[in-house]
Amino acid sequence: MTTPYYEAIQLIERLHRYFLDVVKVELDKKNIQDINNVQTMILHSIGHDELTVGELTLRGYYLGSNVSYNVKKMVENGYLDQARSVHDKRSIRVKLTDKGKALHSLIDEMFQTHEKNLEGTPLSGDRLKEAGETLKMLERFWSSQVGFGGI
Repeated sequence: MTTPYYEAIQLIERLHRYFLDVVKVELDKKNIQDINNVQTMILHSIGHDELTVGELTLRGYYLGSNVSYNVKKMVENGYLDQARSVHDKRSIRVKLTDKGKALHSLIDEMFQTHEKNLEGTPLSGDRLKEAGETLKMLERFWSSQVGFGGI
């Protein structure tokens, strides 16, 4: 027999995979084949900022080696520019190129479309806000279990 806790863990994993599938479908609809769904979400996390790979890892909770590899691929495919930090030569900062900004806008449009499609469904803003608050509590619990304290 499974517990509500274990069911929630399984659901979170499944929802993450489904969401990445949604992003992949959006990329396929636009015939974008030189970036994958995970890279697209990393790109979206960068947004209009200029970040180091370390900052990006903290912001998006991605694994460091995966971020480095994915950043390298996005630079190669023209979605990101990278440059050494003027303050810390060991650090590399990344920002979106025009191509990256166009993809960022496309993903923003997808989010807006989803929000419009949610109108009139049981997934109201209040229910989503409550779900988000529950997930944040779970995040704080997990971070306390690995010694990171509250986030």
